Amino acid sequence: MKNGLCRRIIPCLDVANGRTVKGIKFTEIRDAGDPVELGLLYQEQGADELVFLDITASHEERKTTLDLVNRVAAKLSIPFTVGGGISTLADVLTLLQAGADKVSVNTSAVLRPELISEIAETCGSQCCVLAIDAKRSETEDQWDVLTHGGRKNTGMSALEWGKKAVALGAGEILLTSWDKDGTRSGFDLALCRVFSETLSVPIIASGGAKDADSFVEVFSQGKADAALAATIFHDSIWSIDKLKEVIHQAGIQVRLC
Repeated sequence: MKNGLCRRIIPCLDVANGRTVKGIKFTEIRDAGDPVELGLLYQEQGADELVFLDITASHEERKTTLDLVNRVAAKLSIPFTVGGGISTLADVLTLLQAGADKVSVNTSAVLRPELISEIAETCGSQCCVLAIDAKRSETEDQWDVLTHGGRKNTGMSALEWGKKAVALGAGEILLTSWDKDGTRSGFDLALCRVFSETLSVPIIASGGAKDADSFVEVFSQGKADAALAATIFHDSIWSIDKLKEVIHQAGIQVRLC
């Protein structure tokens, strides 16, 4: 473990046009509810943190919806990460002033890696979460970096990009498996494990959450420090408190409600 004893459970609010949405492999987007109401619900259930991603901001070349960030942050007492459309240090400072605890950068960091250093040097590495959308390549146990909400394959090695980002100051990696996203087929354990074993910063596993056993697996076999999910929470398949009870019973430390 790189970040304390307890593994974290983090609901993700993918937002488009002011509403929480969910899809499969970044497509087939459907409405999943009001982000403020969902954020409060997940906090009450025992979420350790919350991630808010404006999933179309980079593709549409616009900034994160600031009003919504203000509304969500005003209601929450748990740590709150915001991503989407962040391209400058000024964007970061604006979001932190609006109530975000951390910022997540993806496409903009690939296009201009020095953004990571600027955030880390000004706000601290703990504020800088690098989101990597990884798609399995034709080479075994290798993954490519996707940008622009999964629309563009850069051909870059996801692991090599992660190494560079950590050297630049990224304090955490939000690692999403494109192949698993929204499929409810379990996390990509190989992807999580190679990042966790190689990099010195906490790894948040994302993509494919299925049930309590899938979380136990990603913590024990994938060696992730945290696990992020959306569909199983948005569709009330699992509540966070019930999920944590099962994980705890499996001998993995989590913060119980």
